Amino acid sequence: MSQRYQELKSLAEAFTDSFNRHDLDATMAFFSEDAVYEEMHGPRREGKDAIREAFEPLFSRRFGTMHFAEDDLFIDAEAGKVMASWFLHLTLDDKPVVLSGLDLLYFNGDLLVRKATYCKAKTPRYTKGA
Repeated sequence: MSQRYQELKSLAEAFTDSFNRHDLDATMAFFSEDAVYEEMHGPRREGKDAIREAFEPLFSRRFGTMHFAEDDLFIDAEAGKVMASWFLHLTLDDKPVVLSGLDLLYFNGDLLVRKATYCKAKTPRYTKGA
């Protein structure tokens, strides 16, 4: 495995760890100033301030304690891309819930320039005109 592969693996694992520690500042340190975050339910956030705003409800424990359990990583070292599949354990309506999904992480050097999140759902989300 290449050095870049190992770097991306370490970056992805440290990123997940920052979420699991509920450390918003540490999580935000991974993002470039002009990063893009595509949320699992549709909205697209551009820039660190907008991304921080999107993450604050999760990190404030509005949904209880969240914990991402890594399932698998696929890494394209040359392109700087990581696909991380996960199980998210959290609380919704005072009940424990486990969501299954994945993040597509795009790195430029050691900073995230794009994070796209997808989650399995019972009902597909349709976009008019798509």
